[in-house]
Amino acid sequence: MKRWLLLAAAIVLEVTATLSLKAALDAPALYAVVTVGYSGAFAALGLALRAGMPLGVGYGIWGACGVVITAVASALLFGEALTPLMGAGIALIMGGVLLVEVGSQRAQRDAREATS
Repeated sequence: MKRWLLLAAAIVLEVTATLSLKAALDAPALYAVVTVGYSGAFAALGLALRAGMPLGVGYGIWGACGVVITAVASALLFGEALTPLMGAGIALIMGGVLLVEVGSQRAQRDAREATS
């Protein structure tokens, strides 16, 4: 459970930093948020990995969720385009993340059964 909370924190920090990067174009003081956000995101991701999250799962979910949330949030906050084709891409990303997680759980289960 701890590793998932750390991964969620990494995602929130990364998205905050990325959105702040766009906003900092008009408000340069937000570059401090960008720096702290990205630093915190990498630290939280590292802690999630240290807590036992597999790298492929953690990095995959972190990156994919960052892309999806940033695309939706930038449409809402900055009025950027979010077309049906982009929505389809987001759905594919989410499906891919789900498959990676299911595959990881199966691999872990198979490894436990092999050592039992």
